[in-house]
Amino acid sequence: MIGPAQVEAEARRRKTMLRVDEWQLRAYVTGRPVPDRIVQLCEQIDFAARALATMSVIPADYADDLYWPQIW
Repeated sequence: MIGPAQVEAEARRRKTMLRVDEWQLRAYVTGRPVPDRIVQLCEQIDFAARALATMSVIPADYADDLYWPQIW
């Protein structure tokens, strides 16, 4: 059975693909904000993860791109 922890791990994996840590470090060092597109994608990933994690039965294919925001 799929649990919320697995959904959260998938969300973290997708944020890693966006290199969120690097953007946040750049923002800390230079004072330049994280680009709006990255912030919006992170919010969308968080929203999708919450929606999936709170389902009574999490789909077995929860990692499919169908359930997550499109990353260009």
